[in-house]
Amino acid sequence: MASEIAAALTLMASTLPSPTLEAFEAVLSRHDSATLALEEWCGVRDFAPRPASVTAQLVTSEDDVPLPAGIAAKLALSKDETATLRNVRLSCGARILSVAWNWYIPERLTPDMNRLLGSSDVPFGKAVASLRFRREPLAVTAGPAANCPAGTISTHQAMLYLPDGRPLAYLVECYTAANLAP
Repeated sequence: MASEIAAALTLMASTLPSPTLEAFEAVLSRHDSATLALEEWCGVRDFAPRPASVTAQLVTSEDDVPLPAGIAAKLALSKDETATLRNVRLSCGARILSVAWNWYIPERLTPDMNRLLGSSDVPFGKAVASLRFRREPLAVTAGPAANCPAGTISTHQAMLYLPDGRPLAYLVECYTAANLAP
């Protein structure tokens, strides 16, 4: 069964027209997790062997980078909570698909989730998937926003919320031209 699905996806990828930004944005909009969206896109585009997998490469530990203005209030931090920054490159195969800044609240995660985020290439969306978060888009910008790398085709800002409505994270995601490259 798995080989039949892989064959069908390969056939679909070979018969699809050139990818468009609109098609890419449609995939992103179907998912609360950017990781799941990028894995779907990677699989359809045949960027890497199946099953497509996205990994996170830590860019730097920027604990001293301040939270953007107004975001602390959006995160509803209590006096005992902090916002931690995780800056990563999300890749599928050899392609860097996104550069992301994720300010999250470690006190709202399990110890295992915090360990994964601090010491592995597991993307945030996978590390915290069991929390069943939902995504609320704040802004989508065609091209790069501040701090995005050259070649950014789209920038997303979003909040992630826990099922009880508490904020979990604020995200800035810079999607690269590699998503549309042949």
